[in-house]
Amino acid sequence: MNARTQVFEMALEGRQVEEAVSSLFHTLLFHRTLGKFHYKQEGNYCVGTVGYEDADCDFIDLTYVRCSSGDIKKIVNKEATAFSECLRSQERETQGQARSGHISLTFYQIKKARWPFPSESIPWEVWNLRMEIMTLASEIERQLYREKVGELLAEKILYIAESMNRPSYVPKMPNQPELDLIFDTSFVDIQPYLFKISYGTSPPSTSMGTTVRRLLKDTLSI
Repeated sequence: MNARTQVFEMALEGRQVEEAVSSLFHTLLFHRTLGKFHYKQEGNYCVGTVGYEDADCDFIDLTYVRCSSGDIKKIVNKEATAFSECLRSQERETQGQARSGHISLTFYQIKKARWPFPSESIPWEVWNLRMEIMTLASEIERQLYREKVGELLAEKILYIAESMNRPSYVPKMPNQPELDLIFDTSFVDIQPYLFKISYGTSPPSTSMGTTVRRLLKDTLSI
């Protein structure tokens, strides 16, 4: 099975990376999370509700909706912070040159194998964020850019919501014994599809550099 893949590219200030990643990944998880399953008997169950809340960004003009589950917030915030720190540490190593990296949110299901072979994790949806850090020269530029980044993220969040409403593959609802092959059942209040977050750094691409320069030019000419 080929996983459905989507790539977003963005140029950001270092302090904006954590919030940008969090806003997009929280949006995705909000749409890929169900309430907790409560089984009465095999094949007969009810699904709990998913709590939600508004989240305001400090360095981007953006408010978005996320699950109110404390556990899922910790997971996303931990990975987003680690990725941000990884990118910003590049700045010190490259003496201020352009820094870029990628972070992905992968939804997968587990396929059991016959003994003695291990189970297999099969991705069915992957969202990749490619980000480059840049430095702005003045507070006026930073203020203009925080507004522009907010607009860009709002467009991507709307795109995610529209994508989730289109017919697409998701694993079929499992029986109770196979529930943890499709969903992460470790949360006490919600039940997201199985997911993992991974990240790394990479040399800036030529296309990304062109995008950054065009975006800066458009923003600062307002």
